[in-house]
Amino acid sequence: MSIEKISSRVLFVSGELIAGDLALRLKAEGCEVKLFVDHPEQKGCLEGFVERVNDWRQELEWVGKNGLIVFDDVGYGQDQDDLRKAGYRVVGGSAGGDRLEKDRRFAQELLAQGGMLTVPIFDFATPQEAMEFVKENPRAWVVKQNAHQSSLLYVGVLSDGRDALSILETYAKNGVKKITLQEKIEGIEVSINRYFNGTDWVGPSEITIEHKSLFNDNIGPKTGEMGNLMWYDDGEGRFFEETIEKLKPYLRAVDFRGDIDINCFIQEDKVYPIEVTARFGCPITHSQSVMHLSPWHEFLGAVADGKGYNLKHRDGYCIALTLALPPFPYEGILAKEYSSEGLELFFKEPLTIEEMKNIHFEAITKKKSGTMERYFVTHSIGYTLFVTGYGKTVEQAQKNVYALAEKVVIPKIFYRTDIGASFARTDKMRLEQWGWI
Repeated sequence: MSIEKISSRVLFVSGELIAGDLALRLKAEGCEVKLFVDHPEQKGCLEGFVERVNDWRQELEWVGKNGLIVFDDVGYGQDQDDLRKAGYRVVGGSAGGDRLEKDRRFAQELLAQGGMLTVPIFDFATPQEAMEFVKENPRAWVVKQNAHQSSLLYVGVLSDGRDALSILETYAKNGVKKITLQEKIEGIEVSINRYFNGTDWVGPSEITIEHKSLFNDNIGPKTGEMGNLMWYDDGEGRFFEETIEKLKPYLRAVDFRGDIDINCFIQEDKVYPIEVTARFGCPITHSQSVMHLSPWHEFLGAVADGKGYNLKHRDGYCIALTLALPPFPYEGILAKEYSSEGLELFFKEPLTIEEMKNIHFEAITKKKSGTMERYFVTHSIGYTLFVTGYGKTVEQAQKNVYALAEKVVIPKIFYRTDIGASFARTDKMRLEQWGWI
């Protein structure tokens, strides 16, 4: 397909706006963008920023086979495979990629077949069955499900499993089903990502330090992420070779086209892959937008077309910070009784063009008030917006991201203030000494 024939139209299909900000970035690059959001709690998000549609399938004629279709969530893998077979240019994943994230046991078995060290997982139909297992196997357990939702994730502390039993008992009372247990592993938690075009890797590896706990110093309930620290690695060193590279034969076999991540725990001489994320990530995609010097539409187009691409990017580090509002991180009845919908977003002072590039909206609508643009919080699953900060060093990235976050004013907004701190203080030196980075 020649460059002259490629359309600038982009149909963005989102489950719950995992990478919804990317739709705005593509629009800013001059693309015609239409956005479909599937999650009922996210329907009002990004209204006023980009054209919204109610049925993405009805837009296939509009985007055409020379445009680009972007999927940002699992659950659409088979749709992507079918569209590719029909001649559409599609990026985001595949049915085989979906299976890696939705079936943890399958993913662990595949990782083990590739020669990676794995931690056994155990699936149960009910919390009661899981409780019996913990009683027979007392140790620290991680409680999770076969889904990327993190509200039920609990990382055990007690070596006899009493805390895991307690959380499982509450899940049983609340009617939770399908529990997965995994033995707790100690180490430094690090993720490695890279884009794949159906045949080979495209662009550099992305190294990420995730911060999933709600509060500083990893205290409190788990969230999707309260922020992360990321950087690009142009080499293909030990960490890459012993983890994500081993997935290459499978990714080829399932024609995966998108960003894939393996979250790991690293010890001095061992790395344990814990889970696979086979889709765009949040807020890692926001960090990529800051780090990229090449246009998104060119890069994603190459991935969709199965081509190579020399992705130009910044060296250094980027921090992505999650800004949230009550009742986050919980949904359901509590979310309906205590809603932050309707609150207005203010900035303490007018932001520069460069500063606005580091603001990534999610549960925000934009409305015109005369000649002014006003921003309001809308109903969502909890993530309000994200702020990013770049620096040649971790400390510079921290300084920049928190200076910008302080300019954001929404009543009762909250965020962590220690993103990247542990890495800068001790973990970077340890990982370097061990030869992993």
